[in-house]
Amino acid sequence: MTLMTPPPLDQQEDDEMLVPHTEFTEGPQPMEVAQAETATAADAQSVDDPPSARFTWTIDNFSRFNTKKLYSDVFVVGGYKWRILVFPKGNNVDHLSMYLDVADSTNLPYGWSRYAQFSLTVINQLHQKYSIRKDTQHQFNSRESDWGFTSFMPLGELYDPGRGYLVNDSCIVEADVAVRRVIDYWSHDSKKETGYVGLKNQGATCYMNSLLQTLYHIPYFRKAVYHMPTTENDIPSGSIPLALQSLFYKLQYSDTSVATKELTKSFGWDTYDSFMQHDVQELNRVLSEKLEDKMKGTVVEGTIQQLFEGHHMNYIECINVDYKSTRKESFYDLQLDVKGCRDVYASFDKYVEVERLEGDNKYHAEQHGLQDARKGVLFIDFPPVLQLQLKRFEYDFMRDTMVKINDRYEFPLQLDLDRENGKYLSPEADRSVRNLYTLHSVLVHSGGVHGGHYYAYIRPTLSDQWFKFDDERVTKEDVKRALEEQYGGEEELPQTNPGFNNSPFKFTKYSNAYMLVYIRESDKEKVICNVDEKDIAEHLRIRLKKEQEEKEQKRKEKAEAHLYTIIKVARSEDLLEQIGKDVYFDLVDHDKVRSFRIQKQITFNLFKEEVAKEFGIPVQFQRFWLWAKRQNHTYRPNRPLTPQEEAQSVGQLREVSNKANNAELKLFLEVEIGQDLRPRNSGMLGGFL
Repeated sequence: MTLMTPPPLDQQEDDEMLVPHTEFTEGPQPMEVAQAETATAADAQSVDDPPSARFTWTIDNFSRFNTKKLYSDVFVVGGYKWRILVFPKGNNVDHLSMYLDVADSTNLPYGWSRYAQFSLTVINQLHQKYSIRKDTQHQFNSRESDWGFTSFMPLGELYDPGRGYLVNDSCIVEADVAVRRVIDYWSHDSKKETGYVGLKNQGATCYMNSLLQTLYHIPYFRKAVYHMPTTENDIPSGSIPLALQSLFYKLQYSDTSVATKELTKSFGWDTYDSFMQHDVQELNRVLSEKLEDKMKGTVVEGTIQQLFEGHHMNYIECINVDYKSTRKESFYDLQLDVKGCRDVYASFDKYVEVERLEGDNKYHAEQHGLQDARKGVLFIDFPPVLQLQLKRFEYDFMRDTMVKINDRYEFPLQLDLDRENGKYLSPEADRSVRNLYTLHSVLVHSGGVHGGHYYAYIRPTLSDQWFKFDDERVTKEDVKRALEEQYGGEEELPQTNPGFNNSPFKFTKYSNAYMLVYIRESDKEKVICNVDEKDIAEHLRIRLKKEQEEKEQKRKEKAEAHLYTIIKVARSEDLLEQIGKDVYFDLVDHDKVRSFRIQKQITFNLFKEEVAKEFGIPVQFQRFWLWAKRQNHTYRPNRPLTPQEEAQSVGQLREVSNKANNAELKLFLEVEIGQDLRPRNSGMLGGFL
């Protein structure tokens, strides 16, 4: 992983963030906020300016506490009662453990839910800038009424008197809490509301989902993927082209969210760990390289380069002698500095900034020896689709750790890279090409360096309407949410609660853009093209349509499963066929006999007519027996059904006869024997075979 890109986590690392009550650690992880099915009216209200506050807690005699955990005084934010929970000696770890707790959780009504963004901080009393702060967000509910960091900071650092976290045996901790409105996650129909569907999260794949949605919504790229040659014999989990074709087809035509497992298997990523080894930029490059390779020798060869490849020139030019060295390099994305830059233009200015090579750092020029020189980069050409990676993460040498740069960083709707007479362009650049770009998508990281969540704001057709693609959920958003709110920085929030610090405090916006995708205006019509079924190979179209139909059928059957009962009917023929061959200690293998899927409300006598049609045995010659499971786990016919039982519905009969396993009903069919000892059948009603 590079130092400049965020870690590919969409949940806090197991040792980093856990609820303190270990029996409740399963369930929704931070940043993957699961919404409760119901919420109180107060929770559900929409708040334009969410209530926020800071609570500061000074803990005296910190090292002398013998209790395992400490609670702060109760404080109120957004009308809700909160408190800080601290484990001074760690919650079964050698780190300080600290959490935000709902103070009155045991007294709240059933189904309560509240959602908050918050940060917890241990103040460094000697050097404020070395205070340790961690941000997260959580949907609090009765199962998870506290949330925070099990491994907040090493105990060795905390208790080291020279570090400044414990002064005169006092520790100062702070909680910045912003209560946000609850959104009903589960009732939202993305397809119906937006026309688009989301991608399912496999547990650590929201960074991948945001990138895939961005690529899918570049229609020229999607069309090229559809045109990649695949065969009927290919298996998606073993073929990246087919897996991506299948994924894109489902995103285009499915009504519900789409799984990504086939695609990740085709990458060779089949474990949780394999997702953790990648970041968005690396995934983007790996995917591009693999597709580029698969497109060679096909009708879509060169598509990746045509869309995403640009070129720049690295140069070193001597000042006092006539010598210049240049090297042309290609790029598929550009890494831009965030720290120290107010916006994208400032980053490009820094990118082409000229470095002086002089003094001890002179340049050794061929035949001229050590010379004063200028070193820099200029762009030969930019691609139709410009991908900008923002360096939101970097290594802090003073703290010996990775940190996230939450500084405010602006990016425009329209980006003009020809500005100031083409200051970014090399002398050999084609000045007839107009490098004016329109913003297509904003990929966002929400959280801190130790974890977070990824999602994307995209406007698929470059209209004024933006959409937020957040794993399975797709929502309509306005331009303010997609741009200004992703600039990062801090917002100043008023202090509203008595007993708090009286001065206003700043709340870090830890949701901010880390990747931008721009499309060149002159290439807009080509890139944002129409993609329909004729762009999909016939064998692929047939295959995927069949898959969709089967999926829909399974979904329908699953939804209606509670209306049906499975009845398994064994006959003498089954016993004769299986005893001594497939079965040795039992009479029959019920998984190999004829099954009927019957509506529960149908009477058993009507079911007998179905049996008559299937086996050709008239109803009057049928007698059904219930099976009994014996102590040695074998089945034997136990007793025949009574006329009263056969008059019941299938559902009623299943309940009374099969209490141990209500999923299905097992029966043995006895057929009446004629005078010639042969079974009666429908071909000889009243007669003999």
